[in-house]
Amino acid sequence: MDNIKAYKLFTLRKDGSIGPLFINRRLRVPLKEWVQAEPHLTKGYKFRPGWHACPKMEAPHLSKKGRVWCRVTLQGVTEEHRPASQGGTWYLAERLRVDEILS
Repeated sequence: MDNIKAYKLFTLRKDGSIGPLFINRRLRVPLKEWVQAEPHLTKGYKFRPGWHACPKMEAPHLSKKGRVWCRVTLQGVTEEHRPASQGGTWYLAERLRVDEILS
């Protein structure tokens, strides 16, 4: 399985842990460990199973308050093309590993 380097915006909790922004928000994502994506139907959100990440640290439609960008490695990736106002290309991945917290 090919590895793709990308960037993902996570919620930064008071205890220093990170987690998803919207879907499965209670999950604590460990550093340097592979995490399998889980499908979660969430009211008000289109069902797009997989970890969502970006080729660049750009997500103009999302607030940066209380959030951090992380460098991640992805496996099992498909691309979804979104409007530029939503960052353009999104990666949807079966597996994710957080390599480094950047900001």
